[in-house]
Amino acid sequence: MQHTHARHPRFSTISAPTDNSGVGDPLAEVGDDAAADFPHPEPGLDAETDDNIHAVFIGPGDSLFRNYHPGLTGQPCNANGDFLPDGTQPEPRQPKPPDDWSPYNSRLEFELADFIYTRNQMSAANLNILLELWAASLVEAGANPIFSSYKEMYRTIDKTEVGDVKWQSFTVKYAGDVETDPVPWMHDEYDIWFRDPHEVVQNMLANPEFAKEMDYRPFREYDTKSSTRRWQDFMSGDWAWRQADPDCLGSVFVPIILGSDKTTVSVATGQNDYYPLYLSIGNIRNNVRWAHRNGVVLIGFLAMPKTTREHANKDNFRKFRRQLFHSSLGRILKTFKPGMVKPEVVLFGDDHYRRVIYGLGPYIADYEEQALVTCIVRNWCPRTLARCLAYRNNLDDDNALHRCRDHAEMLIAEFALDALWNEYGIVGELVPFTNDFLRADIYELIAPDLLHQIIKGAFKDHLIEWVEKYLRHTHGDACANEILDDIDRRIAAVAPFPGLRHFPQGRHFKQWTGDDSKALMKVYLPAIEGHVPQEIVRTFRAFLEFCYLVRRNVLTEKDLDDLDEILARFYRYREVFKTTGIVANFSLPRQHAMKHYKQLIQLFGVPNGLCSSITESKHVKAVKKPYRRTNKYHALGQMLLINQRLDKLATARADFESRGMLEGTCLSTVLDQLVIYQVSASHNATHMRPTEANHWLSDEDKDELEDTLVSASIDESRGDYEDVNGPRVEAHVCLARSRQRNRAATIVALADELHIPNLSELVRAFLVGQLYPDDNHDPADIPHLECPGYEGKISIYNSASSTFYAPSDLSGVGGMHREYIRAAPTWRQEGPRYDCAFVITDPELEGMRGMDVARMLCFFSFKAGGVFYPCAIVRWFDRLGDAPDELTGMWMVRPSFTPNHQRNLAVIHIDTIFRAAHLIPIYGREFVPREIAPCHSYDAFYGYYVNKFADHHAFEIAY
Repeated sequence: MQHTHARHPRFSTISAPTDNSGVGDPLAEVGDDAAADFPHPEPGLDAETDDNIHAVFIGPGDSLFRNYHPGLTGQPCNANGDFLPDGTQPEPRQPKPPDDWSPYNSRLEFELADFIYTRNQMSAANLNILLELWAASLVEAGANPIFSSYKEMYRTIDKTEVGDVKWQSFTVKYAGDVETDPVPWMHDEYDIWFRDPHEVVQNMLANPEFAKEMDYRPFREYDTKSSTRRWQDFMSGDWAWRQADPDCLGSVFVPIILGSDKTTVSVATGQNDYYPLYLSIGNIRNNVRWAHRNGVVLIGFLAMPKTTREHANKDNFRKFRRQLFHSSLGRILKTFKPGMVKPEVVLFGDDHYRRVIYGLGPYIADYEEQALVTCIVRNWCPRTLARCLAYRNNLDDDNALHRCRDHAEMLIAEFALDALWNEYGIVGELVPFTNDFLRADIYELIAPDLLHQIIKGAFKDHLIEWVEKYLRHTHGDACANEILDDIDRRIAAVAPFPGLRHFPQGRHFKQWTGDDSKALMKVYLPAIEGHVPQEIVRTFRAFLEFCYLVRRNVLTEKDLDDLDEILARFYRYREVFKTTGIVANFSLPRQHAMKHYKQLIQLFGVPNGLCSSITESKHVKAVKKPYRRTNKYHALGQMLLINQRLDKLATARADFESRGMLEGTCLSTVLDQLVIYQVSASHNATHMRPTEANHWLSDEDKDELEDTLVSASIDESRGDYEDVNGPRVEAHVCLARSRQRNRAATIVALADELHIPNLSELVRAFLVGQLYPDDNHDPADIPHLECPGYEGKISIYNSASSTFYAPSDLSGVGGMHREYIRAAPTWRQEGPRYDCAFVITDPELEGMRGMDVARMLCFFSFKAGGVFYPCAIVRWFDRLGDAPDELTGMWMVRPSFTPNHQRNLAVIHIDTIFRAAHLIPIYGREFVPREIAPCHSYDAFYGYYVNKFADHHAFEIAY
């Protein structure tokens, strides 16, 4: 049987990108043909092409090469701005003592403050109680308490000097014509709070955490074999490449990325809306921005003028509110202006000084915010980049004119305000904040927005609503309600999966979040199949493939060609909604935005580095959680202080880590010091091992001190997946740390527990495969004396963890992601949970052709012949056909049976498991019984789709 001989997979790792600092001639002239395609250099060495382009090979086997910008070279210099020769080491900073924890007295003091304020976020009252209890225990031991009260801890945090950027404010008031009977908003004063963004960016550039995750110069990346282009981080795009200025040669170009979005923190209090402004820079890579390692920083709270319903829609109030936004941004960002004209010298996290030139980069916003930022009328396209001046009733017109700043200013000079509004979609009385800055065209700077425009807009607000309208239009309300209820039951019956939100009531809930929309996308397509025409299913397939493709961490020229084909299919099949009378036309800004993604990717790199989901998640940390920590009275001032303290703690941690002061844990550090003390006291170091300091710990406690990379145990509240910090490492699977003590202890007992009478033979077949990997004989033909079975003790585990490289999903800075595969007879009091997984059965083949799907029935381990074997008992699935289903684009599988109609089971080594797989039933036209629960999903149906939309990594491998 093909499955029982699964080999151990080998996963290659991609080496870190070659350091590109200090390469190239900073005074090289930038020619007019700098944006052209470049000659293909010879592998194995760096090359200067005829166009003065510096090519550097990266990746294993020189599989990729980069052409670096010949002018914006990021050449290191000294503190006076004089360029240094290549290879010059940075001047050493004034060293700090390795025990200098200022303003803290010790590591324990800092770690306690960081844990309580950043992670636990305990209230001041509860913190006082904790400190008093702790002080009581220390006094008994004759020691002094660390902090006497919460006030002392807060004062210590406030004394942190590194990375400190103070909050400041300015006040704005209406200065226009005042009516004879003025309304209150005309006399109100509006406070705008902000931190100097120039100082914030300098701190980001100097952050040692970012030193190895930062691009100092624009580049274009190519595949060595085909010379085809690849896009990834922001500096790989064409926009950054085009920002060269003859006066800035040798400098680092630093694009200022901004984002804003109103957010509601509470529906139960009076003032519950805030308007945060965020900042990032284009030089840090997408993985840093996604990992929330202070790669996106809160720099301000904008004012939100309010008035009565009577005056809310009056022209003078609407104009004031909009212009207040632009004037505030201009005022906040003005400190960048000198550095946009003349390079300034800045210290970077790698201890080198470099010349820096600033420029306004993309603006992250949802569509409503985009309309405000670009000063256009709603329902028009805001992008110059997409160069679109399409009329709002025909947005997809291929002959539409192109927006740009010069064109807009020409129109404003020539036409009346009403003509600008109606014919060109321009709010002519507003002045964009970008007009005050050099080389800034706001129409060119609108970033792609996957979350609000595509996922929440086109998917939730359009396609899902259209399906319901279609069902009601075709079947009538009564029958449509029955079908919609069945769709809900199908969604609710889906088996659990790491990172998959459960919908117990289907999709009928009032408050939709971005996470809800993203979760529904993963399971919606199979739920509607059989209830709607194939054209609608194909529409959803094309839409989902578009969303998942543009969300990849790296995109190639082929991917962009595929994007064109996918978009063409989407446009073709969505016509079913027009022909059936559901919609009159498709002139919808959110769907129209899909048309511009190819150009946006070419200009700014992959969209996942500029998605509004980054700022949306930042709301939680910077606005919503700080708000909950306030007493709700004048909450903004308290929120500013909370954010400042959080930033100080984060900056202090980065500083301590850069000096190697946070290695290990507080406990391990104290234990090491105790060992040193004991060795010194006894003068007998040769007989004292460091581990002896742990003699008072239990075996379980000692395990907790080990490297967490080999652990699969996790607090259930943290879910079934997590990001993994650290660099990229080889993919691997580990059994849970804790074995199940109340389950079978032998193979015979496990056979009875799982109702697998031939389990002993399966174990023997497994051992044959391990001991004789190159022997293709049937295990039954090998004499028992040569390969006996196993009759000793076993250990059983309810889960295993898979750690793998998945930068397109939630992951650490190195792109590593961990998920937990369950095989538990009971799970959260809702029945058993036996997950499915991808098992590598042919490492030479790619995608699903090199993998099979198996259901994990039990994880166990044993030791035979001095070798430790971590194993899994699995039930195989057979693929249906040799290609994915043409309608849905997903592979189909069914439970596998032996020739005598028994379940096709096997024992496999966990090294052959790649990661979890998610299956969704092929429901067909039948209605799902009400009693079907998620725990029944893998037992109640004859066939399943391999859900490639379960997450972005699954989309990349299940093809």
